[in-house]
Amino acid sequence: TRITAASLKGKSKEELTRQLSQLKEELAQLRVAQVTNGAASKLAKIGVVRKSIARVLTVYNQNRIAKAREDTQGLKKLPIDLRAKRTRRIRRLTFLKENLKKETVREMKSRLAYPKRKFAVKL
Repeated sequence: TRITAASLKGKSKEELTRQLSQLKEELAQLRVAQVTNGAASKLAKIGVVRKSIARVLTVYNQNRIAKAREDTQGLKKLPIDLRAKRTRRIRRLTFLKENLKKETVREMKSRLAYPKRKFAVKL
C-alpha cells in the first residue's frame, strides 16, 4: 500500500524507524520474488515500496532537522548542515568583499616605491 507523507508527519521517531524496517523487509521479500520469477503484481510493487521508503526517510530527516533547529536557536553559530547552502561563490562573497578592500603587502610596496607623479601644469 502507498504511504503518504501527510500520514507520516505526526509520527514519532520510533514509529518511523519501525515502519522503515518493515518496508525494507517487504522490499527484500519482493526482491527475492523478482529473482525467483514471482508474479507481475509483486514486481510492480517494488517501485511503490521504494517510494514509500523514500517518503519515510524524508519525513524522518525533516523532523530531525526541525528538532536540531529548535535546539540551536539563539546560538551564535549554527552547525554546518543547518546553515543556508546557497552556492560556494555566494558563501564566500562576504569574505571576498572584506578582503578585496585590503591592500596586499606587494601592492603597498609598489605604491610606496612608485608614488603617483605630480605634474605642475600651467593654465
